[in-house]
Amino acid sequence: MLIGAHVEQTDPIAEAQARDTTVVQFFLGDPQSYKGPVVRYAGGAAGLRADAEAAGIALYVHAPYLINVATTNNRQRIPGRKLLQQHMDAAAEIGAKGLIVHGGHVQDDDDPAKGFDNWRKAIEATDIKIPLLIENTAGGTNAMARYLDRIAGVWEAISKAEGFDQVGFCLDTCHAHAGGNPLDTVVDDVRKITGRIDLVHCNDSRDEFDSGADRHANFGSGKIDAELLAAVVRDADAPVICETPGGAAEHAADFAWLRERL
Repeated sequence: MLIGAHVEQTDPIAEAQARDTTVVQFFLGDPQSYKGPVVRYAGGAAGLRADAEAAGIALYVHAPYLINVATTNNRQRIPGRKLLQQHMDAAAEIGAKGLIVHGGHVQDDDDPAKGFDNWRKAIEATDIKIPLLIENTAGGTNAMARYLDRIAGVWEAISKAEGFDQVGFCLDTCHAHAGGNPLDTVVDDVRKITGRIDLVHCNDSRDEFDSGADRHANFGSGKIDAELLAAVVRDADAPVICETPGGAAEHAADFAWLRERL
């Protein structure tokens, strides 16, 4: 099973090798900015693609946190769609296996159906060149991907969109736990809705079940039962990215902790 980590973006290959893994995730540019993607690798996009392929390293790109294609706020949705396309193009250029994007939310007084339909429009408006993986989120009172019924609403809407065959799902364990979704059934629950889990973000949580707080912890130091974490990874049977705190040493310890329980 592939187990890797979210790493610093300047040299993802070196970061993977420092962790003795063949899969990493990173940002392209500033995750808190509407500015377009930046490839910081010394060899540029073409060099990163070639060097990663030569080293046998799978790359995943996480889209900026600011992207919210569901919202009814035009000042967020329109630049968010543009930014999503820019990151899709850049991720495809480096040969990434997928682009991960959060499910977003609508405003508190909005009908969630508006958000579902905005997701459909976003899929249709995006030239999807590599798998676009929608990630469940931990908080928000009107979130599109916190609760299972909302994920179902998104999936029903986007299933009618051209390009849907290139849309997948990224399951985050911290987000599921903090979002109020029991980890002992979440893999089956999600699969019943989406038919697939393409990537797992395996993270412990600093907070209690259904807290709505997105605060990741290293394995064994948080509030999620160890066997539940391992069971999600085992049952999902997809590549794993650990977005846990620390650098290479801490991530290597998390990999070992997880593999021991698998």
